[in-house]
Amino acid sequence: MRRTHNCGELNEKNVDKKVVLNGWVHSSRDHGGLIFIDLRDRYGLTQIVFDPNVTKEGHSLAEKLRREDVVEVKGIVKLRGKGLENPNLSTGKIEVFVDEVEVLSKSETPPIEIDDRIEVNEDIKLKYRYLDLRKPSLQKNLAVRHRAIKIVRDVLDNENFLEIETPILAKSTPEGARDYLVPSRIHPGKFYALPQSPQLFKQLLMVAGMDRYFQIAKCFRDEDLRADRQPEFTQVDVEMSFIDRDDIIDVIERMIARLWDEILGVKLKIPFKRIRYEEAMDKYGLDRPDLRFGLELKDITKVVEKSDFKVFLDNVKAGGIVKALNLKGCGEKFSRKDIDELISFVQIYGAKGLAWMKYTDKLESNIVKFFKEDVQKEIIKELDAEEGDLLVFVSDKKRSIVNDALGHLRVNVAKKLGIIKDGFEFVWIVDFPLLAYDEDEQRYVSVHHPFTSPLKEDIRLLEKAPEKVRSDAYDIVVNGIELGGGSIRIHQPELQQRVFKALGISDLEAQEKFGFLLDAFKYGAPPHGGIALGVDRMIAILTGNESIRDVIAFPKNKAAESLMDGAPSEVDENQLRELHVKVDFFRKKNVVFDKIIDALNKEKIDYEVMEHKAVYTSKEAAEVRGTELRQGCKALICKTEKGFVQAVVPGDKEINFDKLKKILDVKDIELANAGDVKKVSGCNIGSVPPLGNLFSIKVYFDKKVSENEIVAFNAGSHMRSIKMKFTDLKQLTNAVIEDFSQ
Repeated sequence: MRRTHNCGELNEKNVDKKVVLNGWVHSSRDHGGLIFIDLRDRYGLTQIVFDPNVTKEGHSLAEKLRREDVVEVKGIVKLRGKGLENPNLSTGKIEVFVDEVEVLSKSETPPIEIDDRIEVNEDIKLKYRYLDLRKPSLQKNLAVRHRAIKIVRDVLDNENFLEIETPILAKSTPEGARDYLVPSRIHPGKFYALPQSPQLFKQLLMVAGMDRYFQIAKCFRDEDLRADRQPEFTQVDVEMSFIDRDDIIDVIERMIARLWDEILGVKLKIPFKRIRYEEAMDKYGLDRPDLRFGLELKDITKVVEKSDFKVFLDNVKAGGIVKALNLKGCGEKFSRKDIDELISFVQIYGAKGLAWMKYTDKLESNIVKFFKEDVQKEIIKELDAEEGDLLVFVSDKKRSIVNDALGHLRVNVAKKLGIIKDGFEFVWIVDFPLLAYDEDEQRYVSVHHPFTSPLKEDIRLLEKAPEKVRSDAYDIVVNGIELGGGSIRIHQPELQQRVFKALGISDLEAQEKFGFLLDAFKYGAPPHGGIALGVDRMIAILTGNESIRDVIAFPKNKAAESLMDGAPSEVDENQLRELHVKVDFFRKKNVVFDKIIDALNKEKIDYEVMEHKAVYTSKEAAEVRGTELRQGCKALICKTEKGFVQAVVPGDKEINFDKLKKILDVKDIELANAGDVKKVSGCNIGSVPPLGNLFSIKVYFDKKVSENEIVAFNAGSHMRSIKMKFTDLKQLTNAVIEDFSQ
């Protein structure tokens, strides 16, 4: 048999027709003789019915079918009985009475439910991603991704663009995030780099006369991950010759308008709004402002200079600023506890604190006494304050800290108040600074990249006032999310040399890193520019997902690991020899493991070291160790406003952060990110041992861990564990035992 229809297309028009369906058993119900099964494929669900009067053999087989078994059925389409239709299914008015069935594949009990309504731990989802991808929501996301990329291709093809592939193995030209390096077998000691973007190649294509290029490009960056970052990601890469900024913006706006129209049925009004970088930072604090609500920042530095408030005055004298935000109507809505939470929030972004005043018929706060009546009146006027408003202030010697703190606070409060409108607010941010001064490196660095062209009117400032030079760069932002960015490029060798000089890049260094591009420019380079749009972010927005992991078929976790296939992994010694690579240093010197063993031996504690395959979940670890799940010590590093702590729960439990917050007497607590975990412990996430004392951080054990006589834990790697008595572990760590698991 070969399927005649999928599981999402049958309806009343197919009644009394013979059909063949293939799919997975989604659910099964035995109703007194009749067995009803929902058969699922990526197109939908169809109810199939096994009637012993139609086929005894088929009915008998149906009794043995379990979730996720793969079957092929042949049967007759019938209308469901009156009142038995399912309006939530496209196939809800019909069912198929089966007369033949074949089991194509049996399934063990799946480790996760194929059901969008059931929450699953992210590590488990990523470990069994091929099962997670059976969920309708993820299948819909990937279908939208396919359709969106097709629309992009169609739009750009109609605009005369050529889709051209650029190399994946290229020269390392580190100018941003770290490169992923690939050792060369036939050139010992030399390496390729995976591209962070096709930047240099697409500029060379312009020199080659390709005129209009695009690519659905894979890019790679070795950086710490967040919800909107992956080590490998996809972008719509575009470059054009003989154009200016408006030409690129026009093409991209029409492409986005078509995407939103065809996928969401939303008609976007173009052209989109444009805001200068300076205005965006002044009003919103961020260069990716969310324009769906008001709450604009106000610079009141000149006003507070007339006050006696020393904190503000000291910062202003040091060249800093004071900015304020009027939280309309929050004077009564926000308690002192709410305000304390706002203070903790801005501290995340480097602010030392948050001053505040409530406005009733007058300003009220413990700092009002430092502001004379006329200054108070100016503040009220500047911030357009009305009775019931809450005024909050951030001051710092660094303008960037003030903007960052209040810019993020603006969005945070808008979410709390529920004042963010539905819909999509697109905006172009233009006229970025060309350069920014890096205090650590004591030199200017590119805000975008070193090939970004300065605005013509600012070129004269390159040598005498580089910080004032604006670039011909542009970012497109939607609802506070940067969708992409680009710039007009430098195409004249003399100007490129001046920019390199401002960046502290010598002629020799420029030739070593970018020589092939600079040489190409000698032979007639056209004026050109381009843009790159993040495909993963764009699809996340179109599908209403916050994390780009939900729109990528096989994403990595926060530690840049693929839990499904175990990448990155160790490789065979023969492969390393062929590549002329030695990793003895890493294999012999596991600093964390050595520290653990030294500590155990020093205290004369009995323990067992277990070498095993790489494990990434508590369940996997318990299986390879031959222990119960509850015996595993899940050691997690947490970040609070007071610093880092280690919280250890059994393998079958999670942290209850509300309980732990009270125990630690902190306002905010969250799991440390991969970069912080590595910095604090020297380990990757998931391989940290429950011995935070070795990393100079306090250890807290959940009391359920202490109920085990024997415990086991990862010993600094995913491939090595230690088993020992809990009483010895507690003694070794000097841990506090509390109740904070769930």
